[in-house]
Amino acid sequence: MVDLSSKDPSNFRQFILDTPSQFQAGIKLAKGIKLEGDFDSLTVSGMGGSALPVNLLQAYINSSESKPLDIYISRYYSLPPQAKQFNSLNFISSYSGTTEEVISSLEEVHNLGLPFVGFSSGGKVEELCKEYGAPHVKLPVPYPNYQPRMGTGYFFGAMFQVLINQGLIKDKSGALIEKAKKFSDLMTPYEGKGKELAKKLKGKTPVIYASSNFASTAMVWKIKINENAKTPAFWNYFPELNHNEMVGFTTPQAKFFIVMLRDREDHPRNLKRYETTAQLLSNQRIESEIIDMDGDDVFSKMFLSISLADWTSYYLALEYGQDPTPVEMVEKLKKILAS
Repeated sequence: MVDLSSKDPSNFRQFILDTPSQFQAGIKLAKGIKLEGDFDSLTVSGMGGSALPVNLLQAYINSSESKPLDIYISRYYSLPPQAKQFNSLNFISSYSGTTEEVISSLEEVHNLGLPFVGFSSGGKVEELCKEYGAPHVKLPVPYPNYQPRMGTGYFFGAMFQVLINQGLIKDKSGALIEKAKKFSDLMTPYEGKGKELAKKLKGKTPVIYASSNFASTAMVWKIKINENAKTPAFWNYFPELNHNEMVGFTTPQAKFFIVMLRDREDHPRNLKRYETTAQLLSNQRIESEIIDMDGDDVFSKMFLSISLADWTSYYLALEYGQDPTPVEMVEKLKKILAS
Protein backbone atom coordinates (compact mmCIF):
# COMPACT_ATOMS: atom_id res chain seq x y z
CA MET A 1 0.00 0.00 0.00
CA VAL A 2 1.28 3.45 -0.92
CA ASP A 3 2.21 5.62 2.04
CA LEU A 4 -0.47 8.31 2.16
CA SER A 5 0.63 9.89 5.44
CA SER A 6 1.94 13.06 3.82
CA LYS A 7 -1.26 13.69 1.86
CA ASP A 8 -3.65 12.25 4.44
CA PRO A 9 -2.21 13.08 7.88
CA SER A 10 -5.51 12.37 9.70
CA ASN A 11 -5.87 8.97 7.99
CA PHE A 12 -9.18 9.85 6.34
CA ARG A 13 -8.88 6.60 4.42
CA GLN A 14 -9.45 4.72 7.68
CA PHE A 15 -12.57 6.80 8.31
CA ILE A 16 -13.98 5.36 5.08
CA LEU A 17 -12.93 1.79 5.85
CA ASP A 18 -14.74 1.95 9.20
CA THR A 19 -18.08 3.16 7.87
CA PRO A 20 -19.83 -0.25 7.56
CA SER A 21 -19.54 -0.85 11.32
CA GLN A 22 -21.24 2.43 12.19
CA PHE A 23 -24.81 1.23 11.66
CA GLN A 24 -24.66 -1.46 14.34
CA ALA A 25 -22.87 0.93 16.71
CA GLY A 26 -25.51 3.62 16.19
CA ILE A 27 -28.35 1.17 16.78
CA LYS A 28 -26.72 0.00 20.03
CA LEU A 29 -26.28 3.57 21.27
CA ALA A 30 -30.00 4.28 21.03
CA LYS A 31 -31.42 1.02 22.40
CA GLY A 32 -32.74 2.59 25.60
CA ILE A 33 -33.94 5.92 24.20
CA LYS A 34 -37.72 6.39 24.28
CA LEU A 35 -40.05 9.29 24.97
CA GLU A 36 -43.52 9.10 26.47
CA GLY A 37 -46.40 9.79 24.09
CA ASP A 38 -47.56 8.95 20.59
CA PHE A 39 -46.23 10.78 17.53
CA ASP A 40 -47.34 10.93 13.93
CA SER A 41 -44.33 12.65 12.33
CA LEU A 42 -40.68 13.50 12.82
CA THR A 43 -38.90 16.87 12.70
CA VAL A 44 -35.11 16.96 12.53
CA SER A 45 -33.02 20.08 13.09
CA GLY A 46 -29.51 19.76 11.67
CA MET A 47 -26.92 21.22 9.35
CA GLY A 48 -24.34 19.80 6.94
CA GLY A 49 -23.12 16.31 7.77
CA SER A 50 -25.49 16.18 10.73
CA ALA A 51 -28.53 16.63 8.47
CA LEU A 52 -27.72 14.58 5.39
CA PRO A 53 -28.40 11.21 7.15
CA VAL A 54 -32.02 12.31 7.60
CA ASN A 55 -32.64 12.58 3.85
CA LEU A 56 -31.28 9.04 3.45
CA LEU A 57 -33.37 7.79 6.38
CA GLN A 58 -36.47 9.29 4.80
CA ALA A 59 -35.76 7.61 1.45
CA TYR A 60 -35.25 4.25 3.15
CA ILE A 61 -38.36 4.48 5.33
CA ASN A 62 -40.52 5.50 2.38
CA SER A 63 -39.30 2.46 0.46
CA SER A 64 -39.64 -0.09 3.25
CA GLU A 65 -42.72 0.92 5.25
CA SER A 66 -46.31 0.32 4.19
CA LYS A 67 -47.18 3.67 5.76
CA PRO A 68 -44.60 6.39 5.02
CA LEU A 69 -43.50 8.57 7.93
CA ASP A 70 -43.75 12.33 7.42
CA ILE A 71 -40.30 13.78 8.09
CA TYR A 72 -39.64 17.52 8.19
CA ILE A 73 -36.05 18.76 8.05
CA SER A 74 -34.93 22.14 9.35
CA ARG A 75 -31.61 23.50 8.08
CA TYR A 76 -32.17 26.85 9.73
CA TYR A 77 -32.30 28.64 13.09
CA SER A 78 -35.93 27.75 13.76
CA LEU A 79 -38.47 24.98 13.31
CA PRO A 80 -40.50 24.51 10.14
CA PRO A 81 -44.21 25.35 10.53
CA GLN A 82 -45.20 21.67 10.33
CA ALA A 83 -43.32 20.87 13.54
CA LYS A 84 -45.65 23.16 15.47
CA GLN A 85 -48.86 22.07 13.74
CA PHE A 86 -48.62 18.31 14.13
CA ASN A 87 -47.80 15.86 16.92
CA SER A 88 -44.17 15.67 15.85
CA LEU A 89 -41.20 14.06 17.58
CA ASN A 90 -38.12 16.29 17.38
CA PHE A 91 -34.54 15.18 16.78
CA ILE A 92 -31.80 17.74 17.50
CA SER A 93 -28.79 16.71 15.41
CA SER A 94 -25.28 18.16 15.67
CA TYR A 95 -22.22 15.92 15.70
CA SER A 96 -20.07 18.53 17.41
CA GLY A 97 -22.92 19.67 19.61
CA THR A 98 -21.98 23.29 18.97
CA THR A 99 -23.79 24.14 15.72
CA GLU A 100 -25.43 27.51 16.33
CA GLU A 101 -28.46 26.96 14.07
CA VAL A 102 -29.20 23.64 15.77
CA ILE A 103 -28.81 25.07 19.28
CA SER A 104 -31.23 27.85 18.34
CA SER A 105 -33.79 25.23 17.24
CA LEU A 106 -33.21 23.24 20.43
CA GLU A 107 -34.03 26.29 22.53
CA GLU A 108 -37.18 26.89 20.49
CA VAL A 109 -38.27 23.27 20.90
CA HIS A 110 -37.74 23.51 24.65
CA ASN A 111 -39.53 26.86 24.96
CA LEU A 112 -42.52 25.46 23.09
CA GLY A 113 -42.61 22.42 25.37
CA LEU A 114 -42.13 19.99 22.49
CA PRO A 115 -40.59 16.55 23.04
CA PHE A 116 -37.09 16.04 21.66
CA VAL A 117 -34.04 13.78 21.57
CA GLY A 118 -30.52 15.15 21.17
CA PHE A 119 -27.84 13.52 19.01
CA SER A 120 -24.27 14.78 19.44
CA SER A 121 -20.78 13.81 20.53
CA GLY A 122 -21.05 16.31 23.39
CA GLY A 123 -20.97 20.10 23.36
CA LYS A 124 -23.84 22.46 24.12
CA VAL A 125 -26.44 20.03 22.79
CA GLU A 126 -25.51 17.44 25.42
CA GLU A 127 -25.39 20.09 28.14
CA LEU A 128 -28.85 21.42 27.28
CA CYS A 129 -30.33 17.93 27.06
CA LYS A 130 -29.12 17.27 30.59
CA GLU A 131 -30.36 20.65 31.81
CA TYR A 132 -33.80 20.20 30.25
CA GLY A 133 -34.15 16.51 31.12
CA ALA A 134 -34.25 15.36 27.50
CA PRO A 135 -32.80 12.05 26.21
CA HIS A 136 -29.41 12.33 24.53
CA VAL A 137 -27.59 9.91 22.22
CA LYS A 138 -23.84 10.43 22.63
CA LEU A 139 -22.12 9.80 19.31
CA PRO A 140 -18.52 8.54 19.26
CA VAL A 141 -15.46 10.43 18.08
CA PRO A 142 -13.28 7.47 17.05
CA TYR A 143 -10.31 9.52 15.82
CA PRO A 144 -8.84 12.99 16.25
CA ASN A 145 -10.09 15.41 13.58
CA TYR A 146 -13.06 13.14 12.90
CA GLN A 147 -15.56 14.81 10.56
CA PRO A 148 -19.39 14.73 10.97
CA ARG A 149 -19.88 13.94 7.27
CA MET A 150 -18.17 10.60 7.90
CA GLY A 151 -20.48 9.65 10.77
CA THR A 152 -23.60 9.08 8.66
CA GLY A 153 -23.95 5.46 9.78
CA TYR A 154 -23.91 6.43 13.47
CA PHE A 155 -26.68 8.97 12.90
CA PHE A 156 -28.69 6.69 10.65
CA GLY A 157 -28.51 3.71 13.02
CA ALA A 158 -29.29 5.73 16.16
CA MET A 159 -32.21 7.63 14.62
CA PHE A 160 -33.54 4.42 13.09
CA GLN A 161 -33.50 2.72 16.49
CA VAL A 162 -35.28 5.60 18.26
CA LEU A 163 -38.04 5.49 15.64
CA ILE A 164 -38.35 1.74 16.30
CA ASN A 165 -38.52 2.38 20.04
CA GLN A 166 -41.33 4.89 19.49
CA GLY A 167 -43.28 2.43 17.34
CA LEU A 168 -43.11 4.72 14.31
CA ILE A 169 -41.45 2.10 12.08
CA LYS A 170 -41.04 -1.68 12.12
CA ASP A 171 -38.01 -3.26 13.74
CA LYS A 172 -35.76 -4.20 10.83
CA SER A 173 -32.53 -3.45 12.67
CA GLY A 174 -31.24 -7.03 12.42
CA ALA A 175 -31.58 -7.12 8.64
CA LEU A 176 -30.03 -3.67 8.34
CA ILE A 177 -27.00 -4.73 10.41
CA GLU A 178 -26.47 -7.84 8.29
CA LYS A 179 -26.59 -5.85 5.07
CA ALA A 180 -24.13 -3.27 6.43
CA LYS A 181 -21.65 -6.00 7.41
CA LYS A 182 -21.47 -7.12 3.79
CA PHE A 183 -20.34 -3.63 2.74
CA SER A 184 -16.91 -4.32 4.26
CA ASP A 185 -16.20 -7.00 1.65
CA LEU A 186 -16.69 -4.45 -1.12
CA MET A 187 -14.32 -1.79 0.20
CA THR A 188 -11.32 -2.91 -1.87
CA PRO A 189 -13.10 -3.00 -5.26
CA TYR A 190 -14.94 0.24 -4.49
CA GLU A 191 -11.67 1.92 -3.58
CA GLY A 192 -10.31 0.92 -6.97
CA LYS A 193 -13.40 2.22 -8.77
CA GLY A 194 -13.26 5.50 -6.87
CA LYS A 195 -9.60 5.97 -7.70
CA GLU A 196 -10.28 5.53 -11.42
CA LEU A 197 -13.31 7.83 -11.39
CA ALA A 198 -11.32 10.51 -9.56
CA LYS A 199 -8.79 10.55 -12.40
CA LYS A 200 -11.62 11.18 -14.87
CA LEU A 201 -13.04 13.99 -12.72
CA LYS A 202 -9.76 15.81 -12.21
CA GLY A 203 -9.82 19.28 -13.78
CA LYS A 204 -13.59 19.17 -14.36
CA THR A 205 -16.67 20.20 -12.41
CA PRO A 206 -18.60 17.09 -11.32
CA VAL A 207 -22.38 17.06 -11.68
CA ILE A 208 -24.22 14.12 -10.10
CA TYR A 209 -27.54 12.88 -11.45
CA ALA A 210 -29.83 10.17 -10.07
CA SER A 211 -33.50 9.24 -10.15
CA SER A 212 -35.94 11.13 -7.92
CA ASN A 213 -35.94 8.13 -5.54
CA PHE A 214 -32.21 8.58 -5.02
CA ALA A 215 -32.01 12.37 -5.16
CA SER A 216 -30.67 12.40 -1.60
CA THR A 217 -27.85 10.07 -2.66
CA ALA A 218 -26.87 12.44 -5.47
CA MET A 219 -26.88 15.29 -2.96
CA VAL A 220 -24.53 13.35 -0.66
CA TRP A 221 -22.14 12.74 -3.58
CA LYS A 222 -22.09 16.49 -4.18
CA ILE A 223 -21.38 17.22 -0.50
CA LYS A 224 -18.58 14.65 -0.30
CA ILE A 225 -16.86 16.16 -3.34
CA ASN A 226 -17.24 19.69 -1.93
CA GLU A 227 -15.84 18.89 1.51
CA ASN A 228 -13.34 16.13 0.76
CA ALA A 229 -11.93 17.24 -2.60
CA LYS A 230 -12.46 20.98 -1.93
CA THR A 231 -13.94 21.61 -5.36
CA PRO A 232 -17.36 22.68 -6.68
CA ALA A 233 -19.91 20.01 -7.54
CA PHE A 234 -23.64 20.02 -8.26
CA TRP A 235 -26.54 17.59 -8.34
CA ASN A 236 -30.00 17.08 -9.79
CA TYR A 237 -32.39 14.24 -10.60
CA PHE A 238 -34.28 12.64 -13.48
CA PRO A 239 -36.68 13.44 -15.04
CA GLU A 240 -36.77 17.03 -13.74
CA LEU A 241 -33.27 17.90 -15.01
CA ASN A 242 -34.35 17.08 -18.58
CA HIS A 243 -36.87 19.92 -18.46
CA ASN A 244 -34.42 22.69 -17.55
CA GLU A 245 -30.85 22.07 -16.38
CA MET A 246 -29.90 19.99 -19.42
CA VAL A 247 -30.50 23.01 -21.67
CA GLY A 248 -27.78 24.91 -19.80
CA PHE A 249 -25.16 22.70 -21.40
CA THR A 250 -25.95 24.28 -24.77
CA THR A 251 -23.33 26.91 -23.92
CA PRO A 252 -21.27 25.44 -21.05
CA GLN A 253 -18.97 27.92 -19.31
CA ALA A 254 -16.66 25.29 -17.78
CA LYS A 255 -15.49 21.71 -18.19
CA PHE A 256 -18.13 19.41 -16.72
CA PHE A 257 -18.24 15.68 -16.07
CA ILE A 258 -21.67 14.16 -15.43
CA VAL A 259 -21.93 11.11 -13.17
CA MET A 260 -25.29 9.38 -13.56
CA LEU A 261 -26.34 6.98 -10.79
CA ARG A 262 -28.72 4.50 -12.40
CA ASP A 263 -31.12 2.23 -10.52
CA ARG A 264 -31.92 -0.68 -12.80
CA GLU A 265 -35.31 -1.07 -11.08
CA ASP A 266 -36.36 2.48 -11.93
CA HIS A 267 -39.38 3.30 -14.09
CA PRO A 268 -38.71 2.08 -17.67
CA ARG A 269 -39.35 5.51 -19.16
CA ASN A 270 -36.97 7.13 -16.69
CA LEU A 271 -34.28 4.53 -17.47
CA LYS A 272 -34.46 5.50 -21.12
CA ARG A 273 -33.46 9.04 -20.19
CA TYR A 274 -29.96 8.05 -19.02
CA GLU A 275 -28.54 6.89 -22.35
CA THR A 276 -30.48 9.54 -24.25
CA THR A 277 -29.23 12.34 -21.98
CA ALA A 278 -25.67 11.03 -22.21
CA GLN A 279 -25.87 11.16 -26.01
CA LEU A 280 -27.26 14.69 -26.02
CA LEU A 281 -24.51 15.80 -23.64
CA SER A 282 -21.89 14.13 -25.82
CA ASN A 283 -23.16 16.17 -28.76
CA GLN A 284 -22.24 19.25 -26.70
CA ARG A 285 -18.83 17.72 -25.86
CA ILE A 286 -19.83 17.09 -22.25
CA GLU A 287 -18.32 13.92 -20.77
CA SER A 288 -20.52 11.60 -18.73
CA GLU A 289 -20.53 8.15 -17.20
CA ILE A 290 -23.48 5.98 -16.18
CA ILE A 291 -22.87 4.00 -13.00
CA ASP A 292 -25.34 1.26 -12.12
CA MET A 293 -26.16 1.18 -8.40
CA ASP A 294 -25.33 -2.09 -6.64
CA GLY A 295 -27.56 -3.63 -3.99
CA ASP A 296 -30.91 -5.40 -3.67
CA ASP A 297 -32.83 -2.72 -1.76
CA VAL A 298 -32.83 1.05 -1.21
CA PHE A 299 -30.60 0.84 1.88
CA SER A 300 -27.86 -1.08 0.08
CA LYS A 301 -28.11 0.97 -3.09
CA MET A 302 -27.81 4.24 -1.20
CA PHE A 303 -24.90 3.34 1.03
CA LEU A 304 -22.89 1.37 -1.51
CA SER A 305 -23.19 4.35 -3.84
CA ILE A 306 -22.11 6.67 -1.02
CA SER A 307 -19.12 4.40 -0.40
CA LEU A 308 -18.10 4.99 -4.00
CA ALA A 309 -18.61 8.72 -3.42
CA ASP A 310 -16.31 8.54 -0.38
CA TRP A 311 -13.54 6.84 -2.33
CA THR A 312 -13.97 9.04 -5.39
CA SER A 313 -13.87 12.28 -3.41
CA TYR A 314 -10.96 10.99 -1.31
CA TYR A 315 -8.78 10.25 -4.31
CA LEU A 316 -9.90 13.42 -6.06
CA ALA A 317 -8.62 15.33 -3.03
CA LEU A 318 -5.27 13.58 -3.37
CA GLU A 319 -5.22 14.34 -7.11
CA TYR A 320 -5.52 18.03 -6.19
CA GLY A 321 -2.94 17.79 -3.42
CA GLN A 322 -5.60 18.49 -0.79
CA ASP A 323 -5.90 17.04 2.70
CA PRO A 324 -9.41 15.48 2.58
CA THR A 325 -10.13 15.93 6.30
CA PRO A 326 -10.31 19.63 7.28
CA VAL A 327 -12.94 22.13 6.12
CA GLU A 328 -11.02 25.32 6.78
CA MET A 329 -13.47 27.71 5.13
CA VAL A 330 -16.28 26.45 7.37
CA GLU A 331 -14.14 26.92 10.48
CA LYS A 332 -13.12 30.43 9.38
CA LEU A 333 -16.77 31.36 8.82
CA LYS A 334 -17.70 30.13 12.30
CA LYS A 335 -14.95 32.24 13.86
CA ILE A 336 -16.06 35.34 11.96
CA LEU A 337 -19.70 34.82 12.98
CA ALA A 338 -18.66 34.22 16.60
CA SER A 339 -16.76 37.50 16.68
